Parts: sequence; structure tokens; C-alpha cells
Amino acid sequence: MNVTVAKSAGFCFGVDRAVKMAESTLDRTGACWSLGELTHNRDVVSRLEEKGLRTAAAPEDIPAGQTVLIRAHGVSQAVRRALEEKNCRIVDATCPKVARIHQIVARAGQEGRRVVVFGDPDHPEVQGICGWCEGAAVVRDTEAFLTWAENAKIDHNEPLTVVFQTTSNRENSEQSINSIKKQYTNLRIFDTICYATSIRQSEARQLAGTSDAVVVVGGRHSANTIHLAEICAQACGKVLFVENADGLDMDELAGCSAVAVTAGASTPSWIIKEVVSKMNEPEIMKEEPVAESAPAEEAAPVAEETPAVEAPVEEPVAAEEPAVQEAPAEEAPAEEAPVESGEKSFDQMLEDSIRTIHNGDTVIGTVAAIGSTEITIDLPTKHSGYISVSEFTNDKPGVDINDLVKIGDEIQASVVRVNDVEGTVQLSKRRLDAAKSWTDVEAAYNDGTVLEGKVSEENKGGVVINIKGIRVFIPASQTGLGRDEPMSELVGKTVRFRITEVNRSRKRVVGSIRSVTVRERKEKAEQVWSEIENGKVYQGTVKSMTSYGAFVDIGGVDGMVHVSEISWDRIRKPEDVLSIGQEVEVHVISFDPEKKKISLGYRKAEDNPWLKFTSAYQVGDVATVKIVKLMPFGAFAEVVPGVDGLIHISQIANRRIGKPDEVLSVGQEVDAKITAIDNDKQKISLSIRALIEPEPARARTPKEHKEPKPEGDALVYEVSATGEASGIAPEEDEPVEE
Repeated sequence: MNVTVAKSAGFCFGVDRAVKMAESTLDRTGACWSLGELTHNRDVVSRLEEKGLRTAAAPEDIPAGQTVLIRAHGVSQAVRRALEEKNCRIVDATCPKVARIHQIVARAGQEGRRVVVFGDPDHPEVQGICGWCEGAAVVRDTEAFLTWAENAKIDHNEPLTVVFQTTSNRENSEQSINSIKKQYTNLRIFDTICYATSIRQSEARQLAGTSDAVVVVGGRHSANTIHLAEICAQACGKVLFVENADGLDMDELAGCSAVAVTAGASTPSWIIKEVVSKMNEPEIMKEEPVAESAPAEEAAPVAEETPAVEAPVEEPVAAEEPAVQEAPAEEAPAEEAPVESGEKSFDQMLEDSIRTIHNGDTVIGTVAAIGSTEITIDLPTKHSGYISVSEFTNDKPGVDINDLVKIGDEIQASVVRVNDVEGTVQLSKRRLDAAKSWTDVEAAYNDGTVLEGKVSEENKGGVVINIKGIRVFIPASQTGLGRDEPMSELVGKTVRFRITEVNRSRKRVVGSIRSVTVRERKEKAEQVWSEIENGKVYQGTVKSMTSYGAFVDIGGVDGMVHVSEISWDRIRKPEDVLSIGQEVEVHVISFDPEKKKISLGYRKAEDNPWLKFTSAYQVGDVATVKIVKLMPFGAFAEVVPGVDGLIHISQIANRRIGKPDEVLSVGQEVDAKITAIDNDKQKISLSIRALIEPEPARARTPKEHKEPKPEGDALVYEVSATGEASGIAPEEDEPVEE
């Protein structure tokens, strides 16, 4: 007996993906629920149940808050809502090809089109599809469609959108299309039959025509396996339908010299191997046995039976093409209809469909679906593309993929692996972006281009900047920070830097922030010195402070603000007013280009308290003043903030006192008369006595020695720069008692 095993036999992409997601979820949680049997294969389901998988027929059978796996068949919107209302954690393993159908029918419903699904009305995939639109009709074949259309009184111009169950028989589907498109002029027909199913059916038909018997392995309630058996029966007189090796009766193969083996999409490779092992000894095998994880690119479809075109969601199907396409109006045959701007002709679509792609190629596609773990891409070829979230972006884990991409976006990606049997392509946008980034980084290095990037982390000996997915290391000496400044201050900040070293083979890139800041500072300094003048105002940043003042960067040049020029109030140190890093407005007092020194002022002339005083008061006015300091010769009182006047001890009271504190205290507010103003020295004389009624004259005892009396009302005292008074105030002559 010569046994030939179909290369396309076994798990399809969708089922394989669902099983792997189930195993991963069970490994992580230890238990989860499946809404309906995960796959139409009891052996696979039993294995998963041993790991903790439980099966429920409906959402109401699942306890609230549980983890629920949606199988590859998908579910309706109502079922999803019911699970969400029960606070269930949903793991969506819906086959991307099925999810694509959900989007097609949902869009059709929104546009007011009637949806017709060719498939088995009892199949969970079809029931899920119908749950994404309202009033969908399900028909098995052309006859059922015509009967429905007649009963529903469907007009020949009724807007109809037609989709197919992914496991439908392609040959029967094409016959149905050719029949109905001649009668209905407003059709949109989408080829939603799984390409892997077509390959599997085509290969089974070919093998059945050259074999004495065919063994079809799979579940008896699996739609795609049933279709396989039907196709094989049309070309071969003996077809055995078995679920596993136990169901195979070798007596039925007696006398058969050439036997073919194929299997449905729900049949794992290990069951196929058990069936083949039972049929014959290993050396009798004509084809290589089915491997557990054969590389996808080794499998190839049967070229003679490959359908010409797989229509993308956005492209209706052309008229004479046997694959599923939109039927044109009768009065305008497709081959004569003009191609609208932005649409492809039939010849273009045909050329695209047979175009092959290889690992490493760059392709452009449209986002068709966005899942929690992967993105489905419609490609202009016979393949369907998939990008895992981890291969889409370099962003940190936790980023919401829906914030980065939307359905309908055009995506350019790199081909990672091609599976012609399944008709799928694994793609990576991240790898393509990285390749482009290396080219950009090398160009920036060669051109000396200044780049911008955010510092992502502090590393040993420096910091790291991520630029277009490439890590750029900035040594500590090139950060531009001082020795005592922590590098952590740069983390999270956007900086300008230049690439100083690129080694693509070692994936090493080194950069420098300092080289950019030094050059930019030099250019700014040259501009400052060329334009500087006394009185010019600059916006600056406080860089450092000393006991005598603060240094302010006015754009590439540091200027000095003396402590006396910081505030009109008396301050002890610059920190009383300023802080490092503070943005300030300063003006130029003086500058020396040869010595590269600039004196700056921070306090504003309009805030000069002396000007405020002279504009509000004059000699003879009475002001309410506040005692701020007591001295042996008198008291200093604040007239306005920043301006003090002296009340001589002789002007405190209308009687003789020994010390000012006999009458006054610090903080006390009193009324005083302004008796003198010296604008040059900015001094004020005050008198409380002038506002008090004089006491009667009294006798005076002559003194042996008397200090000369000062002439007029001149003030005799000196005040230092810190506000300290010095000298001895003269005593006032007292009347002599006659």
C-alpha cells in the first residue's frame, strides 16, 4: 500500500491560533471557560479539559467574573455584551478571517443593505455572523437563495451584500455566484471563503482522482471536514471518514495499492500521524509524515487548482472572474465598464493575486481588524497578513494598540514568514521601522545632523535616548551636566544631540548632548556680544549664586547681578529672592567686551521706593510711619516700604527723654511730620514733637560746657550701606529759666 498524505492536512491558522491561546490562558490562570467546543475534535477538547478548560453552551451557563475564551467561530455582539455585563474577562480567539466577515456585514447593515450568508444556518460561525447585523438571510445554495428571494419579494435592484461561510465549498459557491449575479444588479459579493480551505479542497480533489481510496480524518460535525469528504467522493469511489485511528477499519482498505490521507482544519497533526502509522509501516510512506510543527514556508499549494483571485474587503469582484466578486449591472458588463479612479481593474487584481511574496519583502496593506494580540492586514495578494502587537510598535508594554492604529489605515510592514498553505503572512512593522531607523541614524551621523529625543533611562556611565526604536547611549561626559549634577535629572526630558559613533553590526550608537549645547551656546554668545548695549533687556536663567550676587545666562553668556541690584528691599543673600533655574528678566547696567564681563540689574527702576515716596509726599506732610529700629540718638521709621526716615530723639516728645524706648517701641505705628527731604542722599527727617502741643517753659540750670548748636534744621547723622546709623546726634538747646 502506497500512502500519500496531503501537505495541507491538519489545523488551519484560526484553529491552531485558538488552541495555542487556550493553552497559554490555562497555563497562566489554571482554568477558563470556552463558549462552545473550542474545535470540532473531541480528542483535542478532551486534552484541554484535562488542563482545566470547561465548556459552556451559553453565557448564562458561565459564572460571573470568569475568564472566557471565544473560539475561532466567533460570537454575536449580543453574546459579547452578555459576557461583559457579567464582568467576564474575554480572551478573543475569533479567527481573523471570521472577524473580517463581522466587519463586512456590520458595515452593510449600517449602509442599509440586506445581508445574505451562504452557509449552514446551524453552524456557530454563521450564527455569530448574523449577530453583527439585522435581518440577515442564511441560504445553503442557489436554489435556497432563489426561494428566499421569491418569498421575501426581493426586487432585482435590491442592495444585497453576499458573504460565505469560511469553510464553504468553493466550486459550489462559484456556481451560486454565476447564477444569482445575472438576476440581481445591486450586488456586493465578497470572497470570504478561507484560502486555506480552498487549498485543502483543491489538493484533496487532485489526490482523490489518483488514488484507490481516500481517508478523511476529522470530526463528523466539522463542516470543512464534511465538505472534504464530499469533494473526495466525487473523484474517488472509496472514501473513509474517520475521527481518529481507532475509527479506521483496515479491512476496508484491502486491495487498495494507492491511498490518500487528508484531514479537516480541526484535526491536529498528532491524530493524522496515528492514522498513518496504523495504515502501514514507516518505509511504505510515499510522502513525508506530517510533522508536529513543520515550517510554514515548506508547504506549497497545488498550483493547478489555486483560485485566481481573493477579493479584499474593500474591492468588489469583477464579472467574469470565477472567484467571488461584485456582479455588475446587466446593461454594463464588467469587461467593458470603465475603472473608476482609485479602483483596480480585473487584470490588475488578477496580477496582484498571483504575485508571490517572500520573507524579507516589504508590503503595503490596509488594517482590516484590530484584536487584543494582533492586527489583521488586507494585502493585495492571495495572502492575509497578521502583525502581532509586539511586532507593531517599540513602545513599552501596556500601550493601547487602538491609540496607535485604526481600521482602514494603510500600513507598510516587513514579511517575516509566508505560509502558502494557509494563505497567511506574518508581518512586522517594528522590524521595518528599525531598518529604516538605522538608515536614518547612519545618515544623521554622516551629515552631522542634530536630532531630538527623549531620555528614557539612566544607564551605568550615562543615559539612553530611544530614537525611532534605536537605543543611543550618551556617556556622562557628553551629557552637558556638571560633576555634582545627577544624570537622573535628564530622564524624561527631550534633548538635542548629535550622533558621534555608529556600529550597525554591533547595534551600537553613541551620541553627545554636550557637543550640541557647546556649539549652540557659542553661536548665541557671538550674537549677544554683537548686539549688547546698556539698558537692553534680556530673558535669562539663574545658573548659580554666591554671597555677593547671582550669575544669569542671557543666551550663551553669563552676566552678574550684584546683591544690591537684586531687590530694592534690604536682603542678606541672593537666595532670599532668586533660585537656581528661575527664569528672570534682567537689564544691562554695564559690559566689558575685552574682559567678557557683564553687569546686570534685576530690580526695576519703576519699583524704586524713593520715587514712590517723592511722588506721594513732600516737606510738611504728615505720614503714618512704622518704627523699625531704635538707636541711642533716635528712631528709624518706615514711611513707605523700602524708605525709612529718622526721628531724632529731640523730636520724639515735647519733653526731655533719656532713650527713645521710653516712648517708642519697634513695630509701633505713629503719626510724624516730614520736616526735611535730602534727594541727593535720599534721607528724610521726621518729627513727632511737631504734632504735639508744647509744654510751658521751665527754668534751666546753666552748664559749665555746652556743645555748639547746629545751624538751621540740618541733620547730623550717617547711615551705612547696611542701614546702621553712626555718629552722635547733637543735643537741642533747652530754654534757660529766667
